[in-house]
Amino acid sequence: MRSIKLINICKKYRDENVLTDLNLTIPSGKFFALLGPSGSGKTTLLRLIGGFTEVDSGKILLGDDDITNFPINERKINTVFQNYALFPHLNVFDNVAYGLKVRKVPNDIIKQKVSRMLEAVGLQTQMFKSINELSGGQKQRVALARAIINDPEVLLLDEPLAALDLKLREKMLVELVDLQDKLQTTFIYVTHDQTEALTVADQMAIMNYDGEIEQVGTPKEIYEYPASVFVAEFVGSTNIFPGVLEINIDSKKLDVEGIGKLNVDITSEKKWAQDGVKASLSLRPEKILISKSPVAGFSNQLTGTVESIVYHGRSTEYIVKLQNGKKIQAFEQNEEHFPKEVIDYDDKVNIYWQAENAILLEK
Repeated sequence: MRSIKLINICKKYRDENVLTDLNLTIPSGKFFALLGPSGSGKTTLLRLIGGFTEVDSGKILLGDDDITNFPINERKINTVFQNYALFPHLNVFDNVAYGLKVRKVPNDIIKQKVSRMLEAVGLQTQMFKSINELSGGQKQRVALARAIINDPEVLLLDEPLAALDLKLREKMLVELVDLQDKLQTTFIYVTHDQTEALTVADQMAIMNYDGEIEQVGTPKEIYEYPASVFVAEFVGSTNIFPGVLEINIDSKKLDVEGIGKLNVDITSEKKWAQDGVKASLSLRPEKILISKSPVAGFSNQLTGTVESIVYHGRSTEYIVKLQNGKKIQAFEQNEEHFPKEVIDYDDKVNIYWQAENAILLEK
């Protein structure tokens, strides 16, 4: 398997920049997710890699080979589309075998490969069924089998689960992870759904509205240590506090208008974090302790009134309105059947968190 390298990629549509000097390395044998809002250019990037669209400038490398101008059939890259793109007049076997037949592979080899592939995706008993007899999840697995059977070095997946219902989508996500782990083929998965990306990816890249890469890393790195306010807000839920840094020998604080001074943790790599600099604090809802009673030992405390409560089963989400009108989101794990403290609408509560559990970001 070989990595994909995108070097100074530029692409315009109708004189509008979609991608500008984009650079990205996608390691071989990994499940890599491209995550971004609609219009961020992630599907355009996928189409450039697959050869469906030509770059205006820049290079696409597969390993050491420059494939920028290779036609689709010479790229050793296959694609699974959102709408499956299956042949309705062919049964499951013939859909999966189609690429092998075009290449004039001997029939006995076709039978062996198709059987193995259908077994891998759990469709061996559906081999001779019509496509129209299959469920949405089964059709998606046929599309996967058809794409993988030609042994591509890279498999592109363009929002392949968007048409499925929630339960089936969750099931297919697990199956995709298992299939990639079994095949060790490089998967590049495009989605705007953060839950999908966090579930499947070994590594992921976050794209913003300008078609730029904001951050590349593992799901845990990106969620726990976002590089920008955009990433923090786009991946998961967070509370953002904009303010001005006040740094001296004894303390490190962020002065937030209407709230006051919050203790912050400034790690060594944040060289930009100087006294008087504008910055923002990202505080994930699950990093917060919410309580009606005083609790000692926390770096920061705010008070407010419970405005909204949403029960999620495993957790409860609270929206707390602070004295200055700002609303804070907090999650609490439902670990006990009968918790000692019951929080209700309009209750006065305290919001606690440790400085090291919030991330300081450049304004």
